[in-house]
Amino acid sequence: MKKNFTRIVLENGMRVILTPNKQSLATTVLVLVEAGSKYETKNISGLSHFLEHMCFKGTTKRPTAMDISGELDGMGAEYNAFTSHEWTGYYAKVQPHKAKQALDLIADMYLNPVFDEKEIEKEKGVIIEELNMYEDTPMRKVGDLFTQLLYGDQPAGWDIGGNKEIIRILNKENFVKYRNLHYVGQSTTVVVAGNFKEKEFLGLIKKNFKSLKKGEKGGKLKVVESQKNPEIKIQFKESDQSHLIVGVRAFDMYDKRKYALDVLSDILGGGMSSILFQKIRDKMGAAYYVRSSIDLFTDHGFLSVAAGVENSKLELVVSAILEEFIKLKSKLVSEKDLKRSKDHLTGRFLLGLEGSDSLANYYGGQEVSREKILTPEEIIAKIKKVKASEILEVAKFIFQNEKLNLSLIGPVKDGTSLKNILKI
Repeated sequence: MKKNFTRIVLENGMRVILTPNKQSLATTVLVLVEAGSKYETKNISGLSHFLEHMCFKGTTKRPTAMDISGELDGMGAEYNAFTSHEWTGYYAKVQPHKAKQALDLIADMYLNPVFDEKEIEKEKGVIIEELNMYEDTPMRKVGDLFTQLLYGDQPAGWDIGGNKEIIRILNKENFVKYRNLHYVGQSTTVVVAGNFKEKEFLGLIKKNFKSLKKGEKGGKLKVVESQKNPEIKIQFKESDQSHLIVGVRAFDMYDKRKYALDVLSDILGGGMSSILFQKIRDKMGAAYYVRSSIDLFTDHGFLSVAAGVENSKLELVVSAILEEFIKLKSKLVSEKDLKRSKDHLTGRFLLGLEGSDSLANYYGGQEVSREKILTPEEIIAKIKKVKASEILEVAKFIFQNEKLNLSLIGPVKDGTSLKNILKI
C-alpha cells in the first residue's frame, strides 16, 4: 500500500510527520505534546488545560493575546487548541501561501509563552466560567461523571479542566515547572498536512523548533482499575430529561481486538440504522439521541452508550440497553448487521479525512500515542477483516457485571431501582 506520509525524528527527539497533498486548498500546522490531565498531580489538577490557554496570552515575540489572535485572524485561519487526558494540541489551518507564517506563529506559542502573572489571574476567571458552562451542560457533564465512576480519585478519573479551588491558586511557578517537565523534544510531534513543499517545510520546522530542549520527559501514573460489581453514580438535577451513560471497561488502544470492538460499538449505536437507535428512538420514542462509542487510551479504555431520555422511561431505556449487551455476548451478529457496520465505519472514516486538519490529527494522534502509524487503507483493511466470531469474543470479555457502570444526571434522588436492574 502507498505510504502517503513521511516521518522524521530530529536530533532533539522531536518527531515530524509530513503528509503533502498538492490538490488541497489548505495547509494545517499541528503541534502535539504528551502532556494532559493524566500527567498531573492532585495539587495541580487542571494545569495542562490552563497552560494551553496561556500559550495564547502572549509570547516573547508576540507579547499580548491580541498580537496572536489578530495575526491568526489576519491570515483567515481556523485555529484553536485542545487538551485531553493524555496530550495537548495547538493548530492553525490556513491557505497554503500563509502556511509559513502559521508555522512560525504556532512554534512561537509553543516554545515561548511568557506566562504573565496578570494574564494568569485574569484567565482564571475564563477557566472557571468554562467549567461552569460544562456543569450546565448535562449532555457533556455526564461523561465526566462516568470517568469519575470508573477511575475514582486518580488522574484518569479527574476532570480535564480541573476544579475551581485548584485553578484559583495556580501560579507562574506551576506553569514553568510543568512545562519544563513535559514540553520537551521527545514528547513533541509536529505535523504538517495539506498543500506545502515537503523539503522546504522540513527545513523550516528544524529552524523554528531548534530551541526545543531534549530533556528527560516526565511520566504519568499507571491507571489502577478495581471493580467487583455493577456501579452507579447519580447527580441530581431538576430537568425535563435525564442524561445517562451505560458502559463497560474494555482495554487499551494497543490491543488487537480494538477493531472488533469498533465494529461492535457501531452495530450497537453507530448511526440511525443501529440497533439501539432503532429500538430506543424509533420504536420506544424514548430519546432524541442515543449513541455508542469507544474511548481507548494508552493504559485503559471503555465502551459507553449515551442517551438523553424521557424521565418516565429511564428504567425502560436502561433495560433495553442491557438487553442488547446480553444479546451481543450470547450469539453471533448477523451478516447483514456486520456488513452495514463495516460499510458505515469505513465510509465515515474516509469522509472524515477529507480536510488537511483531519489528516493532521489522524497521523499526529497515532504518533503522539506511540502507535505504529497505519495508513487509512491499512485501517480499512483491518476493519473489513473483522469476523462475527471476534465480535462475540470481545462482547463476552467486556459485557460482565464486574465491568458494568451507569452514570446519570437528572431528577433522580434514589437510584435503588436502577441499581436493581443493572446487571448482565
